[in-house]
Amino acid sequence: MKTNMQAGGNRILLVDDDEDLLHLISLRLKANKYRVNAVNSAKKALFQLALFQPHVVITDLKMPGMDGMALFEEIQNHNPGLPVIVLTSNGTIPDAVAATQKGVFSYLVKPFDAEVLLGNLAKAMKYQGNYSNEGNGDGEMAWREEIISRSASMESLLQQTRAVAKSDISILIQSETGTGKELLARAIHKASPRRDKTFMTLNCAAIPESLIESELFGHTAGSFTGANKAHKGLFLSANGGTIFLDEIGDMPVSAQAKLLRVLEQQEIRALGSTKMQPIDVRIIAATHQDLMRKIVEKTFREDLFYRLNVITLELPPLSERREDILLLADNFCRRIANKNRSEVKKFSPKAAEMLLIAPWPGNVRQLYNVVEQCVVLSTTKIISSSLVERSLRFKPDKLLSLNEAREQFERNYLVRLLNLTEGKIALASRLAKRNRTEFYKLLRRHGLEAAEFRNNNGND
Repeated sequence: MKTNMQAGGNRILLVDDDEDLLHLISLRLKANKYRVNAVNSAKKALFQLALFQPHVVITDLKMPGMDGMALFEEIQNHNPGLPVIVLTSNGTIPDAVAATQKGVFSYLVKPFDAEVLLGNLAKAMKYQGNYSNEGNGDGEMAWREEIISRSASMESLLQQTRAVAKSDISILIQSETGTGKELLARAIHKASPRRDKTFMTLNCAAIPESLIESELFGHTAGSFTGANKAHKGLFLSANGGTIFLDEIGDMPVSAQAKLLRVLEQQEIRALGSTKMQPIDVRIIAATHQDLMRKIVEKTFREDLFYRLNVITLELPPLSERREDILLLADNFCRRIANKNRSEVKKFSPKAAEMLLIAPWPGNVRQLYNVVEQCVVLSTTKIISSSLVERSLRFKPDKLLSLNEAREQFERNYLVRLLNLTEGKIALASRLAKRNRTEFYKLLRRHGLEAAEFRNNNGND
């Protein structure tokens, strides 16, 4: 994955309010070929997480405002796989030990030996699978190069992906249609020990029920009408590698039972054959459906679900990673230009704004289709907003200004509060932590009357 932020390298986000120490540690890390982003507060660090996408965070424990522990908890909420190393003074060792128990990767007591810090960093990098002795990130990023993103939610997902790719456990990718499930499955394969073996895919929704067993397990010549020659099937063809079963929720129940047996016994029998053949494959399944609901409806086997769902990875919809929209659109423009051997086209500022605020029910696949249509139909190098609107087939909502959004939130909050308290000003003002005079002013500003929210017997 190459973006306009950081295209590889072992990246360290360094956080300390001591400017001198910040400078010294930065110099030592850079001398060891790390890429360093040094900031003097936890709030600045939070802003840099999505932009810089560090492999490891090193933070001081005691800082004014948000301290290192609060920063760690925020990182845990959004990037649970990101290692955090805490720096602490002698007086705060108990706090550091407590932090380690909560999941901090390690802590170092100041003053610490630089070699100890470098050793901890190397361990953290190996934990993430990102360590490179030369500090060259090109090879380390190859497994994820097809996934274009700068969003924190995707970075967190990719960190989880790299961690689970090392094992052979089954993975279920749960996400909406068009989010890039196959791309993620390929990334898992590339990051796994099976990377030099075969990766094969099967869309379970696209294969007729009468043929799906043959596609999976193969058949002998003459085993059924039309079987003029033997067919190896997906499992034997991908032996030693990875099989991606897309839209697993659409697999017929009869095939589900046979797939479960194969996963449990690690051997297959082709249709028309009596010979069992051992297989060694890693299964990655994906669906946009609610499999738990299908289990209740008896259209998906519960035992197969738990066999496939050892680890679940959830791809966020495009509407939840809007910072990636223009990055993806520019990438698609270049890709389409290369395919058509034409000049690269760009979106006008207004057109770009429309892309950013569109709902994108079809996710990344829909974005690609819209970009391709705009590129093909645009007669100039700059793609207009009218062409985007036509391709989107919707009238985009106006993006509110900050003041408008604040006013809207405030009015909605007051309405909710008045409904909750049935128009009782004394209670509502207490809940809002405002005095009654100020609360009345807020109501007048938004044209609200408390009496309208009272029931027939209510009194203030």
